[in-house]
Order: sequence, then structure tokens, then C-alpha cells
Amino acid sequence: MSKYAVIETGSKQYRVSEGETIVIEKLKGIQAGATVEFDRVLAVGGESLKLGQPYLKEVKVAAEIVESDRGPKLLGFKYKRKTRRRRKFGHRQSYMKAVIKEIRG
Repeated sequence: MSKYAVIETGSKQYRVSEGETIVIEKLKGIQAGATVEFDRVLAVGGESLKLGQPYLKEVKVAAEIVESDRGPKLLGFKYKRKTRRRRKFGHRQSYMKAVIKEIRG
């Protein structure tokens, strides 16, 4: 059984293992090619399972940022009847692709 970890970043949780590529929300001030260390590790599994309360202090997950991009444009529309009020807006979410290098601890 391979070693895996459950990390939290951008108010979301991800189950990751070494060599895996994940898509996460953009982290401020970090460019492509940088190495990031996630310290909010909720659980580590493999042969035995370790759970944090809420985080494991001695475990860190290292990842390398491969790409920084933006997602597709999503359109939204607000409408109020009888008042001629309409509003159309667009949104593009920024994201990063990260490759998990190692799970330490």
C-alpha cells in the first residue's frame, strides 16, 4: 500500500501521494517553478493511519508548482423582474498545478 496524505489548502482538502499532480487554488506570491511546503496535514495513511487533531504537527508535504493559469470564463446573470434591472458578469478562477514531491514525517 502506498503512502498518502490528506492536506488542506485554499479551504479545500486533497488526498495526495508522491508523484501525483493536483490542481489547487492560486497561492499569493508564488510563481511557477517554486517549491511549496504544506504544513496543514490532516492525516497520513499507508500501512497505518495517523490522524491529526486537527493537524499533524510533525508531518509536512513538499510540492513543486508546475503551472499557474486561469480557468474557463463562467458567466453569471442577475435579474429583478418588473424593475428592468439586469446584470451580466463573468468570472475566471485562478489555479495552480502542483506535483507532490515527498511526504515528510
